[in-house]
Amino acid sequence: MTSYSCCLVLLLFTWNTSAYGPNQRAQKKGDIILGGLFPIHFGVAAKDQDLKSRPESVECIRYNFRGFRWLQAMIFAIEEINSSPTLLPNMTLGYRIFDTCNTVSKALEATLSFVAQNKIDSLNLDEFCNCSEHIPSTIAVVGATGSGISTAVANLLGLFYIPQVSYASSSRLLSNKNQFKSFLRTIPNDEHQATAMADIIEYFRWNWVGTIAADDDYGRPGIEKFREEAEERDICIDFSELISQYSDEEEIQQVVEVIQNSTARVIVVFSSGPDLEPLIKEIVRRNITGKIWLASEAWASSSLIAMPEFFRVIGSTIGFALKAGQIPGFREFLQKVHPKKSPNNGFAKEFWEETFNCYLPDGSKISPASTSFHKGHEEGLGAGNGTSAFRPPCTGDENITSVETPYLDYTHLRISYNVYLAVYSIAHALQDIYTCTPGKGLFTNGSCADIKKVEAWQVLKHLRHLNFTNNMGEQVDFDEFGDLVGNYSIINWHLSPEDGSVVFEEVGHYNVYAKKGERLFINENKILWGGFSKEVPFSNCSRDCLPGTRKGIIEGEPTCCFECVDCPDGEYSDETDASACDKCPEDYWSNENHTSCIPKQIEFLAWTEPFGIALTLFAVLGIFLTSFVLGVFTKFRNTPIVKATNRELSYLLLFSLLCCFSSSLFFIGEPQNWTCRLRQPAFGISFVLCISCILVKTNRVLLVFEAKIPTSLHRKWWGLNLQFLLVFLCTFVQIVICVIWLYTAPPSSYRNHELEDEIIFITCHEGSLMALGFLIGYTCLLAAICFFFAFKSRKLPENFNEAKFITFSMLIFFIVWISFIPAYASTYGKFVSAVEVIAILAASFGLLACIFFNKVYIILFKPSRNTIEEVRCSTAAHAFKVAARATLRRSNVSRKRSNSLGGSTGSTPSSSISSKSNHEDPFPLPACAERQRQQQRGCKQKVSFGSGAVTLSLSFEEPQKNAMANRNAKRRNSLEAQNSDDSLMRHRALLPLQ
Repeated sequence: MTSYSCCLVLLLFTWNTSAYGPNQRAQKKGDIILGGLFPIHFGVAAKDQDLKSRPESVECIRYNFRGFRWLQAMIFAIEEINSSPTLLPNMTLGYRIFDTCNTVSKALEATLSFVAQNKIDSLNLDEFCNCSEHIPSTIAVVGATGSGISTAVANLLGLFYIPQVSYASSSRLLSNKNQFKSFLRTIPNDEHQATAMADIIEYFRWNWVGTIAADDDYGRPGIEKFREEAEERDICIDFSELISQYSDEEEIQQVVEVIQNSTARVIVVFSSGPDLEPLIKEIVRRNITGKIWLASEAWASSSLIAMPEFFRVIGSTIGFALKAGQIPGFREFLQKVHPKKSPNNGFAKEFWEETFNCYLPDGSKISPASTSFHKGHEEGLGAGNGTSAFRPPCTGDENITSVETPYLDYTHLRISYNVYLAVYSIAHALQDIYTCTPGKGLFTNGSCADIKKVEAWQVLKHLRHLNFTNNMGEQVDFDEFGDLVGNYSIINWHLSPEDGSVVFEEVGHYNVYAKKGERLFINENKILWGGFSKEVPFSNCSRDCLPGTRKGIIEGEPTCCFECVDCPDGEYSDETDASACDKCPEDYWSNENHTSCIPKQIEFLAWTEPFGIALTLFAVLGIFLTSFVLGVFTKFRNTPIVKATNRELSYLLLFSLLCCFSSSLFFIGEPQNWTCRLRQPAFGISFVLCISCILVKTNRVLLVFEAKIPTSLHRKWWGLNLQFLLVFLCTFVQIVICVIWLYTAPPSSYRNHELEDEIIFITCHEGSLMALGFLIGYTCLLAAICFFFAFKSRKLPENFNEAKFITFSMLIFFIVWISFIPAYASTYGKFVSAVEVIAILAASFGLLACIFFNKVYIILFKPSRNTIEEVRCSTAAHAFKVAARATLRRSNVSRKRSNSLGGSTGSTPSSSISSKSNHEDPFPLPACAERQRQQQRGCKQKVSFGSGAVTLSLSFEEPQKNAMANRNAKRRNSLEAQNSDDSLMRHRALLPLQ
C-alpha cells in the first residue's frame, strides 16, 4: 500500500510537471513557499475537443504585459523580504507562480498543483521516497485577478484552508465567509464602487442610463448592486446586457443594436478589459459616438480599451481606479529583467520575445511569432496578438527601455501595489508566528505555531488577526469579511497632446470613510467630455422640469420618463425636476410662476381705500349735520317749535344720532380685538338710545292728547324724569345684552384664509351670531313699537308730533335692516363691514332727515311759523277738528233717533231746522282758527273738517215733535260746546309742559 501511494504521488507530480514546463512557471525554493496566480495571457485558443485522441492542454494566447509586471511585483516583494534583517530573519521565502491565462480552467489546473503538493507533505513520504527535488507546501496563494477565477480557486483552496489573498478580485460575493472561508483581498469590495457609480450619476443629474456587465461573478453582482443603488436615487435603467469575451458575433451585434437604438447616453459597465474588447471593436466599427461610459476599475485603465483608435467612441469615459501606491526600487527592478538574469522566472523568455518581437534560439519552445503592442497608462492591460509570421532571432542585447509597453508604465502603481501589499500581509502573518510567545498565541491554551513546520490553516488564522503598518504609513488590517476598505480615484480619459496616446487624468476621488453625502468629490474643470467639451452631456429620459413645475407620471413609462406639470395655486417648487410641489405657509401664496411664496394680500375695510374713504366721509358728514342741527336747536332753544318738540328729548335724540354716526367708524380700519368688541355694542346701544327717545317722545304726546283735562298727577307722570327713566330702561336692556355677549362669547379679530386663496381677510369673528341677532332684534322691536305709536298719532298737531315723518323714518329703518340681513349673509371679507356701515349710515340719515330737517327749515327759513300764535292756531285747529268729529258722531246718533220717533207718531207737516253759516260757535276761536274754519266751510248747511262735510238737519211732522226736537238740539249743542271746551282746555294745559 505504501509503495502504491508513493507511485501515485510521483505520478501526479510527474503529470503536473509535464503540464507546466520550465517556461510556464516562475519558481524558487525557500523555507516557506508562496503560490502565485497571474494572467500572463489574456485567454486561450479556441479548440474543438472531439476526443478522437488524448485531449491536450489548451494554448494560452495574447500576451499580457501588465500581468507580467504584477508577477514581477510579487517576486520583488519576496526578494525584498528575504533581504530584510527585521522581517523573517533567518527565513527564506520561495515562490511558485503560474499563469491562469485569464481562464478558470487554467487557474484550477495551477491550484491543483498547490493542493497536490500540500497533500504530498501531509503524507510524510520522506522516509519511503528519496525526493531530492522536494518542494515544501504552499502555505498561501497570492491571486487571482478576475473575480470569477478567484471564486473557483477560493472554493478549492477553502477545502484545505489554504489562505488566498487576491489583489484584483473585487466581487462582493467573495465577502461571504460561509462559502469562501480562506479568501482575503487587498482591493476594496465592489459594493462601494457600485455606490460610487450611482453617486456620480446623481451628481451630474443623470437619470436615464444603460448597463452592461460581464457574464461572470464580477460583472453580475456588481451591476446588481448598482441597480439597487440606482433605484434608491430614482435612476432608471433603459437596458441591461451581459457580455463575455467568448460571446459569438451574433450576440455582440445584438448588444450593439440595443446601444445604438437607446436614448440613454450614459452606459455603466462592470466588466474586465478582455470581456469588453469585442463589444468596443464593433461599436467603433459602427462609429456609435456620443455615449458617456462609466467604467469600473477592472477596465477603467485597460490598455485593451484605452487605445487612440477607440477614443472617438469612448473618449467620454469616467472611470474608477484604485488608490496608487509607492514601491521604492521597483522601477529599477523592472528594467533589470532579462532571460539570462532571471533563471527562476520561466516567463522572462516569452516576455523578451514579445517585447522585441524576436525569438531566442536557445528556447525549447517558440512562442507565437508576432505581436502588436498596445500602449496604455495607469496600468492599462497590454496584449500581444500572435500570428504565424516568423520572427528574427533576439541578440540578448536589446534595451528594454527603448520600447514602450505597459510593462514599464509605473507612473501609477495600483494593482502592482496590491500584489506587493498581499505578499507583505502574508510575510507579517508569518512574522507574528515567528515572534509568537508561548501562552500568548492564537491557538489552544495560547500556544504558538512552529514557524519551521507552519501549516496553511495556521497562517490563515494569523491573517485574520493581522494588523501592521505598510511602507506608506497606512494601517493594514482585514475586516471580518477579509476585505481591506480603500478609496477610489476618479479618472477621465484624455488624449495626450504629445504623442496622441490615451492618458488618465485624475478628476476626483471617492472617500469610503466619509459620511454619506460627503464621499464624492469631482473637479468638473478637469473633465473633458469627448476629449474637448466642458459642457456636461444630457442623459435624461425627459427634459428637466423648470422651477414652478413638478414631474408628472406618464402611464406605462418608467418613473424617469415624465411630463412637466405646473404647480397648482398655493404650491411652489424652487428647484429643477421637483417630484412634488411644496405647499406655501398659511400666510403665503405662490407667485405667478409658482417658483416661490409671497405674502398673501391682506384685505380689510381700510381707511385709505376709496370705499373706506367714501364711508368715512359720509359718517363725518352725518356727524357734522347732526352737530349742526344740535347747534340750531341749542341756539333757538326758547322758540315755540323747539319747545313744542320736547326740547330735552330732542337733545338726547341728537346725541344718540351722533353716537350712531360715530359707531360706524369702528367698522373701518384693520380690525383689532378691542375694536371688534366695541363696534357692535356701540352700534346697538346708540340705535336703541335713539329709538327710545323717539318712542318716549311720541308716546307722551299721544297720551296727552288722548287724556282728559290734565291734572297735577298727569303733569307728574309726564314730566322729564319719567321720560328719561323710560329711555334709560329701554337702553339698559340693550346694555345687558351687550354685557352678556362680551362676557360669554366676546368678538375678536380673525384672519380668514378660507374665502379666497390669495387673500387674507382680517375680519371680526362675532363670537355669537345669536347675540348679534338679539342685539339687532331688540332694536327692531323698539322700532316697531315706535312705528305703531307714530302711526297712531299721525293726526296730532304737527308742531307736537312729526307723526308722518317719524312713520316714514321707521319705514326707512325697517327697509334698511331687513335688506341688511340677506346682504350681511351673502357678503364676505371686508364687504361685511361695509354692508353694516352702509346700513348704520342709511338708518341714521333717515332718522336725522325725517325728524329734524323740516324743523330746521322752519327755524332758519320760515321764522314766521315759529311763533306762539302759530302753535296755538295749530292746536285750535286740531281742537276744532276733534269737536267737529264729535258733533258729527252725535248728530248722526240724534238723526237716527229722530227718524225713529217720527215714524211712530204718524204723518205731520214737515219743517226743517238747518244750522246756518253765521251760527255762533259754541266756544270762541282765535282768528287763525276762524280762517281755517272759513276755508273748511263749503256751504251754509255744512260743517267741513278733514275730508268730509255733514249737514245737520231735523224735520218734524207734528208741532209736538218740534218742541222735543228743539230740546234735543239744545242738549246736543250744550254737549258739543262742553266737548270743545274740554279739548281747548286740554291743549292749553299741554302748552306749559312744552
